[in-house]
Amino acid sequence: MVDLDRIDRLILRELQQDGRLSNQELADRVGLSPSPCLRRVRHLEQAGVIEGYRAVVSAKAVDLTITAFVRLRLASHEGSTVDAVEERLRAIPHIVEAHLLAGDWDYLVRIVTPSFEEYERLLREHLRAIPSLSSIDTTFAFGVTKPVSPLPLGTEPGPT
Repeated sequence: MVDLDRIDRLILRELQQDGRLSNQELADRVGLSPSPCLRRVRHLEQAGVIEGYRAVVSAKAVDLTITAFVRLRLASHEGSTVDAVEERLRAIPHIVEAHLLAGDWDYLVRIVTPSFEEYERLLREHLRAIPSLSSIDTTFAFGVTKPVSPLPLGTEPGPT
């Protein structure tokens, strides 16, 4: 874990809001000159606090209008089985998130497709083809009430 001070948290907050800020704009917003600001950003990148930069693409604009949340249960929890399942989940492009769970289900995955027919094809050809799955439970989302949001970083060190 990296020890973050108030300025680091301000930098992270600003970059989460707009990852395309120039170094000068970022420095102005957090009250630093450009060189120290750039050094801090580079340190946060090298330490793995900033994992990368990407564009947020509208699923609707690219015709991925169906979102399914799918819970998966494994028949076996042997290490090789878990590794194989996770490798297969990562290989399916329409799975945009996969979370390992504690509780009754083993995984929660978020799938985006252009149609219910495409979801059914993906289910039949890919998910059901994973031999170690014992149960699949699907819930379709009708809308988004809160999109993926920046992490709730305070500006003071420590938990908020």
